Amino acid sequence: MTKQSQSVADEVPWSDRITPYDEAHFAIYIRLLDAESEGADWREVARIVLGRDPSTHPEQTHHCWQDHLRRAKWMSETGYRMILTGERDALQ
Repeated sequence: MTKQSQSVADEVPWSDRITPYDEAHFAIYIRLLDAESEGADWREVARIVLGRDPSTHPEQTHHCWQDHLRRAKWMSETGYRMILTGERDALQ
């Protein structure tokens, strides 16, 4: 597992605001969105981007990939506005 992928949680900590987790994973979100736009197989993306092995834990890996992709889409559709305005989660 790569150093980057070790920090990928099984599930994204969800909030209606940008969280410290989001800020730490912006690059992963972008890579997930790029992979989706290119039609990449989720198993390959999970292996390369998330550092997960879909052959050993297929359901858990698929859920991790789905959850992070869903958050990446939220960031690209909603969350980016908070970056532009400087808003952040109250956790900071």
